[in-house]
Amino acid sequence: MGSRLYDQIIAQRGSLERLVARIPGFRGYHEKEARRAADTMLRDYLADQVEDLIRDFARVESQLVDKVGLAGMSRTREVKARLQSYADRLRTAAPKYSAMFAHVKIDIDDLERIYAFDEAQLRYINQLGQAVEAVKAAVSSGEDHQQALDALMQVADEAIEAFSLRDDVILKLGESY
Repeated sequence: MGSRLYDQIIAQRGSLERLVARIPGFRGYHEKEARRAADTMLRDYLADQVEDLIRDFARVESQLVDKVGLAGMSRTREVKARLQSYADRLRTAAPKYSAMFAHVKIDIDDLERIYAFDEAQLRYINQLGQAVEAVKAAVSSGEDHQQALDALMQVADEAIEAFSLRDDVILKLGESY
C-alpha cells in the first residue's frame, strides 16, 4: 500500500478527537461491538454530505443550462454522475466487510490508519464543497466554467480512490479473520 495518495492520507492524519467532533453521534471503533454501527454511521453521514453537494450542484447545473443552453449539459452530467457514484459507494460499502470489521482484532496502529482515511473523506467532502462553490462562481460571473468543472471532477475522482484505499485497509485487517 505504498501509493502516493495512501502516503498523503496517512501523513495528514489528525487526532481522533477532531474526527469524532465533526460527526454527530460518532464515537469511533474502539468498542468491538460498536464498530459496525460506527462505520455505518460515518458512511451515512458522509453520503448525506455528498448528496447535499449533489443537490447544490444540480442548482448550478440548472443556472448553466439557462446561460449556455444544453451544450453545457454533457460535462455537468458526467460530474454529477461521478458525485453520485461517490455517494453510492459511501452508502453501500458495508456488505464487503461489515461482519468481519465487527469481529476483527484492531490494534492502535490499525485504528489510526482507519481514522486517517475517515478524516481524509471529511477533507474530500470539504474540497468538493469548495469546488462546487468555484463552479457556482464561474457560472455566476460568466467566466469559463470548464476549468472549475474539471477541478470538481478531479477531487471527486481522488475521493473515490481514497475511499477504495480505505476499503483495502479494512479488508487487509480481516485477512486473519
